[in-house]
Amino acid sequence: MRIIIAGAGEVGTHLAKMLANEDQDIILIDSEQSKLDLIDDNYNLMTWCGSTSSFQTLRDVGVADADLYIAVTPFETRNVTSCAIAKRLGAKKTVARIDNYEFMAPKNLPVLNQMGVDNLIYPENLGAMEIAMSLEHSWTRYWGELHGGDLLLIGVKLHEGSVLTGCMLKDLPVSDHFFHVAAIKRNHETIIPKGNDMIQQDDILYFITTEPHIEEVRELCGKKNRTIKKVLIMGGSRMAIRFATQNSERFHIKIIDIDREVCERLATRLPQCEIVCGDARDIEVLKENSVFQYDAFLALTDSSETNILSCLTAKEFGVPKTIADVENLQFISQAEGLNIGTTINKKLLASSRIFKILLDTDESSAKCLALAGAEVAEMIVKEGAKITKAPVKNLKLPYGMTLAAVAHDGVVSLVGGDTVIHPNDYVVVFCLSGSIHKIEKWFL
Repeated sequence: MRIIIAGAGEVGTHLAKMLANEDQDIILIDSEQSKLDLIDDNYNLMTWCGSTSSFQTLRDVGVADADLYIAVTPFETRNVTSCAIAKRLGAKKTVARIDNYEFMAPKNLPVLNQMGVDNLIYPENLGAMEIAMSLEHSWTRYWGELHGGDLLLIGVKLHEGSVLTGCMLKDLPVSDHFFHVAAIKRNHETIIPKGNDMIQQDDILYFITTEPHIEEVRELCGKKNRTIKKVLIMGGSRMAIRFATQNSERFHIKIIDIDREVCERLATRLPQCEIVCGDARDIEVLKENSVFQYDAFLALTDSSETNILSCLTAKEFGVPKTIADVENLQFISQAEGLNIGTTINKKLLASSRIFKILLDTDESSAKCLALAGAEVAEMIVKEGAKITKAPVKNLKLPYGMTLAAVAHDGVVSLVGGDTVIHPNDYVVVFCLSGSIHKIEKWFL
């Protein structure tokens, strides 16, 4: 596929690198050559210096032949304009990053569609929805749905008290095969495990399971599911506003921000929430606001370091659930190794959503980036594919790849050694980041 990405900021650059790893035809445009110069020569993509809203620039990069045009500059109006031009010049599908929820109002979407914008990406809204999901399932580090919700992807950090700690995968203390350990995050490494891999304390395990077995997975992990009622938020960011707007009726919400003007705007915009002007990095401020009485603490400032340290402080006060917005990708592994709870990264969320749009554009390229360090592929098996030639245990699958679940004739089941994959089956595959293109040949 030919994919053009307009904007070499953090989201655009991250997305370009991810797609380049999968042998797509990628062109990255930006008006600042210095940003393009930072792209490593090892990535299989082309860079182009020019205005993302220039007719000539878009013609020069061959936008008429683009299967997908993605505008992710920091300026939403420029992104909308860029998509409108790209669509008029022949791009098959367009995606625009926005920073204003008004664009997503149902009554406004037809206007944008007529202008040439097919899809919208609002990273802060994606982050707010991810936070709400995490609070609903407070015992998990990650919660995602696959295949229309028939399959669940659950990430859990193991502490003392789990019967899984110290067990090899082939010797797990279960009689029924109701979950699949698809990946393990250990320190700074993501492992696609085999039967002889041993589960260790402080591992983050990613399970594939089905809804009837959620409680069994929770009990095996030694976790308690807490009901979240009171939420304390540090930082009046756009993501904090989106979360509060969407969830003020579900939770009692207090927002603390150091900027008085921000607090005044928040008080007007969120009359149902408590707004406090203060520095939530200050332990005395947290004490004054009774942080120990809250069920959840959300650190949503623009500083990843501040968010991580503040969650550690909240944990010391006994707050059961903490969530940090960690936008520096290099900090995610370190943050996950600390006792700070869940991390949110808007770049990964935006990339995941764009991968799903990519899936709609090219049904043979079924990818969904779900985790830092690993990818989840949702593959449709073609007639005569290598994956159908023998039971899974006899296939000699490549290193760093595991089959987690399969949907055959509408019936979803977890994959075991004796499972046989058939043409037209839907298969959930876990693999290490950047290796999707190596395993696609098994399904074609």
